[in-house]
Amino acid sequence: MGEHVIKLPDVGEGVAEAELVEWHVKVGDLVREDTVLAAVMTDKATVEIPSPVDGEILWLGAEIGDTVAIGSPIVRLKVAGEGNVKTGGGDAPKAEAPAKFAEPPAEPQPSTPKPAPEPADSPAKVSSAAAPKAARPASISGAQRAEGEKPLASPAVRLRAKEAGIDLRQVPGSGPAGRISHEDIDAFVARGPQLARATGLALRDGVEDIKVVGLRRKIAEKMSLAKSRIPHITYVEEIDVTALEELRATLNKEKRSDRPKLTLLPFLMRAMVKAIAEQPNLNALFDDEAGVIHQHEGIHIGIAAQTPNGLVVPVVKHAEARDLWDSAVEVNRLADAAKAGTASREELSGSTITITSLGAMGGVATTPVINYPEVAIVGVNKIMVRPVWDGTQFIPRKMMNLSSSFDHRVIDGWDAAVFVQRIKALLETPALIFVD
Repeated sequence: MGEHVIKLPDVGEGVAEAELVEWHVKVGDLVREDTVLAAVMTDKATVEIPSPVDGEILWLGAEIGDTVAIGSPIVRLKVAGEGNVKTGGGDAPKAEAPAKFAEPPAEPQPSTPKPAPEPADSPAKVSSAAAPKAARPASISGAQRAEGEKPLASPAVRLRAKEAGIDLRQVPGSGPAGRISHEDIDAFVARGPQLARATGLALRDGVEDIKVVGLRRKIAEKMSLAKSRIPHITYVEEIDVTALEELRATLNKEKRSDRPKLTLLPFLMRAMVKAIAEQPNLNALFDDEAGVIHQHEGIHIGIAAQTPNGLVVPVVKHAEARDLWDSAVEVNRLADAAKAGTASREELSGSTITITSLGAMGGVATTPVINYPEVAIVGVNKIMVRPVWDGTQFIPRKMMNLSSSFDHRVIDGWDAAVFVQRIKALLETPALIFVD
C-alpha cells in the first residue's frame, strides 16, 4: 500500500489561489477515480476537483472558506501500489501527521448502572445519594437535547408532565444520563409556568454561526464596495405597459417553433439600447481611483439572476447588435447556465449596464444597488392592474414601476430622468422599439 497526495491543480484564468467552498468527501471515505472530491471558487466560477486515483481518504488539507494556493496539497489518499509519496519523503505530508480536518474521536460515555425499574403506581424518585453524578449537567435555560432525542423519565413522571401540560423535551434532567425526576419537574415549574406549557412557544437561546464563504462572500464584498464608493441616486417612474403586454401576448401566440417565448426583458433591452444611443454616458464604467470614465460603444447588459447558490449576473454581450428574438434566446441560455452553475467566467463578467428584476416578487418600488464599477442599473418591478384616469373615467391599465439607480458622481439627476423617460416612451408605445 502507498499514499497519493492530490494538490490543487491550476484551474485556469491565471489565478494563483482559489477558495475552498465545498467538500464532497470526508476522512475514511473510499473513492473511485474521477470521484469529485471538492469544489473551489475563483471569482464567480466554481471548479470541481476530481480524484485521479482509487483510494481511501486519509487527510483533508483545508476547511470550507480557506484560500488555497495553486499546487498546495489538499487531499492524501491510501492507494494500492506505491502512490506518489516516498516513505519519509521531503515535502509531502507525513503519514503520521495529524489530519487538519479529520473527524474527532468519539467521546467516551460514562459507565452508569442501569436504574432499577420503578413501579407504575407510585411516584418515582431518584435519590442523589444512590445515583451517580449526572452524565449531562442540567441547564437553567433548557434541556439542550439534540434534535429528535427522547427525554428519559419514569412512567409516573411522564404521566405527571402530561397532566400538567409540560413538554419534557424542555425539562433539564439531573439524574443519570439526564434522567428527569419529580424534583426536576418542580424546579422547571418554579422557574415560570410560561416555560412549562407544551405550546411550541418555549424560549430559544441558541445561536448558529454561519461562515460566509464562496459566492455569498463575493456578493457581500461587491455590495459593500458599491455602497461604500458610489453615491446612489434612485429614480422611480411608473409605466403603462398595457400595449406592450398585448403585443407580447400576440407575438407569443404567433411565434415560430424556432423562436423562444418572449418575456418583458428583451423589450426592455431593446428600449435601453435606443436610449443609450442618445445618452452614451450611461453605458460606462467609472474608475474612481484613476478618475477616468470608460465609455463603451458595445452595450453589454448584465441580467441579475437569482440562483440556488446566490445572486449572479450573466451578461448579454453586444445587445446593440441583437434583435428582439436574439436577445430572448441569449437571455434564456444564460439564465439556464447560471441556474445550473455552468456559466463560465466570461459569461459572468464584462457588463457595462445591468438590469435587475424580481419578477412577480418585484414589489412596488426598489432601490437597486449599482453593479460596481458601472454607473447605472435599471430595476423592474412587478406589473399590477391599476385604475388610471383617462380624462373622463377610470380604466384598468397594466402598470409597472421602473426603479433605476445611478452613480451621482458622474450622472446628474436630470440625465437620469431623461434616460428613464425615454425608456418609458418606448415601452408605452412599443412600435417605436422597432423603428430605426
